[in-house]
Amino acid sequence: MALIKKLIVSGVIVSVAAVAGFQWWAGQPITLEGAVIPFAIAPGSGVAGAAQQMATSGVPVNPFLFGVLARVTGKASQIKAGSYELKPSTSPRRLLTQLVRGEFAQESLTIIEGWTFRQMRQTVDAAPNLKHDTAKLSDKELLAKIAPEGKYTAPEGLFFPDTYLFAKNASDLTIYKQAHEMMMKRLKTAWEKRDPGLPYVDPYQALIMASLVEKETGQKGERAMIAGVFVNRLKTGMLLQTDPTVIYGMGDKYDGKIHKKDLETDTPYNTYTRPGLPPTPIALPGVQSLAAALAPARTEALYFVSRGDGTSHFSANLNDHNKAVNQYQRQQTSQ
Repeated sequence: MALIKKLIVSGVIVSVAAVAGFQWWAGQPITLEGAVIPFAIAPGSGVAGAAQQMATSGVPVNPFLFGVLARVTGKASQIKAGSYELKPSTSPRRLLTQLVRGEFAQESLTIIEGWTFRQMRQTVDAAPNLKHDTAKLSDKELLAKIAPEGKYTAPEGLFFPDTYLFAKNASDLTIYKQAHEMMMKRLKTAWEKRDPGLPYVDPYQALIMASLVEKETGQKGERAMIAGVFVNRLKTGMLLQTDPTVIYGMGDKYDGKIHKKDLETDTPYNTYTRPGLPPTPIALPGVQSLAAALAPARTEALYFVSRGDGTSHFSANLNDHNKAVNQYQRQQTSQ
């Protein structure tokens, strides 16, 4: 009987020691220093498969003990597939939390205000850590995946310029969907706060105007004035006569300069030959241009000309505008 008691006590001691040792192991850093170790968990992987995939990728965690940890904590069935990174000082317990929460390895991609959709596509296509599911799609086919309701005829302007985070090897469609959803959200907010009496029939026309404002000035403080001039022109039936629309309509023919024949050559985007707004946006407008388009400056100005220093001179009549053109563009001083 004494022997049995000793064996039981010894067994309990061993068990307690084992549990204590396991708990200690679960809280210790897998690596203390060194490079970040990337790894991926495939869809449908059980805890054993996940542990083996980590080991194969160079994560120095004991697959058997990691599986035990996942099971005793009740999280074995909660591991999410995706791309991850093991950083120094991460414990097995913390690693399991990453996999359960889906704390994927993050990359970022920045879309710049004023870019065309073509420039956006080039940037997305060149991103090294994206899965390029849209590479062989035409603009029309891509638009159908982003906005399947068929509301828009072209993708230009439908994506908000910002920095977007994504998991490594995520589909590039995630970037397009995030950017489109954000633009629709921003446009909706600006439209709901719009000034009364604006000459737009719907939010899309406001988006077109915002793209013109975006391309006409880099000066944040002048965007509302630029929008005010364009709104005044629309209300009075004047041609918008804005060079960025002409350039957009020229496409690959644009060589860096606009000639007189370009202003006279009719295209759907030539606002020197066609009244009203162009048929689509001409760029990706930022939040300040959206705000300017829907809350333009209250001004009598109908003209503006560049001073050559990044700012513009605004005029309410043609005579004053011609004087400003002579002063700032022709380097002449009116007498």
